[in-house]
Amino acid sequence: MLPIVSSHDRKSLARLWKAREASLASAERAASRIVREVRRHGDAALVLLTRRFDGVDLGKAGFTVGREEIVRARREVPPGFLPALRLAARNIRAVARRQLPKAWQSETLKGVRVGEIVRPLRRVACYVPGGRYPLPSTVLMSAIPAQVAGVEDIVLTTPRPAATVLVAADFLGIKKIYRLGGAQAVAAFAYGTASVPRADKIVGPGNRFVAAAKKLVAGDCGIDFIAGPTELVVVGGRGKAAWIASDLVAQAEHDPDAVTLFFTPSRALAVQVREAAGALVARLGIRVAEDSLGRWGAIVVTGSLTEAIALANSFAPEHLCLLDDAAQQLGRVRSAGSIFLGRTSPVAAGDYASGSNHILPTSGAARLRGGLSARDFVKVISVQRLSRPGLRRLRRAVVELASTEGLAAHAHSIETRCTDDAQTA
Repeated sequence: MLPIVSSHDRKSLARLWKAREASLASAERAASRIVREVRRHGDAALVLLTRRFDGVDLGKAGFTVGREEIVRARREVPPGFLPALRLAARNIRAVARRQLPKAWQSETLKGVRVGEIVRPLRRVACYVPGGRYPLPSTVLMSAIPAQVAGVEDIVLTTPRPAATVLVAADFLGIKKIYRLGGAQAVAAFAYGTASVPRADKIVGPGNRFVAAAKKLVAGDCGIDFIAGPTELVVVGGRGKAAWIASDLVAQAEHDPDAVTLFFTPSRALAVQVREAAGALVARLGIRVAEDSLGRWGAIVVTGSLTEAIALANSFAPEHLCLLDDAAQQLGRVRSAGSIFLGRTSPVAAGDYASGSNHILPTSGAARLRGGLSARDFVKVISVQRLSRPGLRRLRRAVVELASTEGLAAHAHSIETRCTDDAQTA
């Protein structure tokens, strides 16, 4: 349970850094076979794979969820569920509206106007994990930014649809809900089958096989990013051990492959957090958290808070919690999917209702970008208009550059428009 290692123990650190890469690499082999099967055999492969992995007979149940099933689901959810959805949805929608890029134009040179227009994607598939915990919150996190962006066709796919997931989808007005999960669902929406439409983009988190499949299809279909098993890094030298432990255990309960790390310059706090985490797991009886903390969790004792933040940047975690003392060094943070500042900003708040998106990059992808946003559901297209005087002002530079590159037709396309005859045509 949560080994304590020194930041000088490079072998242990390397193991932690490599673990997620090895997990994804091993999943790619299996995912590759599944993707090939779906591409080759379409619906027939989906029926076989869904029966094998999810225990669902699509021939009997159907590829999509019917209205009567959603009506039954409404009766199964607790009374406080819909009010909670409304609050979370309102906050997620408010943040998504702020994220949406705006069209603009500017005159770079007199007579030369350049700008951008924004257009939504046509069809998006939102993947919602089934697994041991149905995640209606992921319905909100994936679909609401797409709705704000103006995506015309939003479909949802989830293995063994749970009542809470169905109600959340219905709450948002999603009409098509597919009973597909795993790598086979990703392949189906990436390439299309007789029963499953091809999507412009697939978004949403999943296990390592889903993440691997998204990586494999990325050349043929848009994806958000690699969003596999969850990751958390907590950084700080002062804090309440029970609260820190609660965040580590909360993320560890998601998946046996979850990675949970605490970087601290305080050995005393390290020991307290390890004890508190062990006690919490025992009290709640969360076996999966015990497994993931033991396999992929660790507390790393560093020489300083600065070193702890440097390690966090190197790891580029999905979630980064900065305790009060570390939050003062926010300016040093370079790579994280989402950041939680201070002791009263637990990851669980962002997982559900603060408005920030919980679909975040894993496996080091946070080196390149943050979490899912409304920006992921639009295309930003450049537009330009040049007047004849504006073109003449660019003439010398463009012709010189085109000639230097040996592209004579490029230069000619400028010159022919700048002649007297062309101007009077």
